[in-house]
Amino acid sequence: MQNPIHFFRSVKQEIFKITWPTRKETLMGSVTVIAMAVIASLFFLLLDQIFKFGLNFLIGA
Repeated sequence: MQNPIHFFRSVKQEIFKITWPTRKETLMGSVTVIAMAVIASLFFLLLDQIFKFGLNFLIGA
């Protein structure tokens, strides 16, 4: 078991080592995630429509 004071000092030292992303990096990451989500949703929409058309063709509806 570690001394609590030593533990909190170590935590404080580690906190100062953190490098946060810049505003530009955060914005670019967010835009990338949103763009990939839109692309994926369009892909699955297209795939769903193809399967729907294929099934309707097979069952003759």
